[in-house]
Amino acid sequence: MFAIISDIHGNLEALSVVLADIRQRNITEILCLGDVVGYGPNPRECLDLVMETCQAALMGNHDFAVFYEPYNFNTGAESASYWTRRCFEQESNAEVRSKRWRFLGQLPPRVKTDQYVALHASPRRPINEYIFPDDIYTNPGKFVAMFERVDRLCFVGHTHVPGVFLEGPDFYTPDELDYRFEITDEKAIINVGSVGQPRDRDPRSSYIVVDNNQVEFVRLNYDVKTTVKKIEAVPELDAFLAARLLDGR
Repeated sequence: MFAIISDIHGNLEALSVVLADIRQRNITEILCLGDVVGYGPNPRECLDLVMETCQAALMGNHDFAVFYEPYNFNTGAESASYWTRRCFEQESNAEVRSKRWRFLGQLPPRVKTDQYVALHASPRRPINEYIFPDDIYTNPGKFVAMFERVDRLCFVGHTHVPGVFLEGPDFYTPDELDYRFEITDEKAIINVGSVGQPRDRDPRSSYIVVDNNQVEFVRLNYDVKTTVKKIEAVPELDAFLAARLLDGR
């Protein structure tokens, strides 16, 4: 049994609730699919928790943006990336500062086992390509290319919209699956959703638990108002980043 989290985005309140739930389930193995930082007000604390609790973590596009440079970001995302970078650079403890930068710089783009492949974005472009539910109607050829790169099972994040893509192509929300998906021989790409910035009109944190051939989608309430106030208190963080948390958009 193991847990997969993704897209924390500097949201300490959300991450703390998710990690507490994982501990309560006696799960000791956690995989993070990236975007630990970006957008949110507590990048240093969230990165420290991921370093402490996750057995593996991957490079997301916002992690990449902070360590290297923002690529194809809107103004709000770019500003948040530069602010996050300054947070890391202003750490007074040189050893802690170096440890964080080293961790960010060494994040791999994917991890592969005999059972699955995991990455932040897509099997084709693991750091920055989105796989949207609407793509099954608007770009079916994209899914052919995706599933050609998947042996059986693939875990992703990036869109902040949880659910299961099948080779049909089909997409099923956690609601439609009654929050459980049975892994079979059929190829599947599973989006685990976002811990710190859900975008499926449900403001609750999202992560998954994998137990043998069963995937459980977990949603948890957290103190979103505290996170909103923290974002609003940072001039470099766009107010929209706070408002969207209340609606899960």
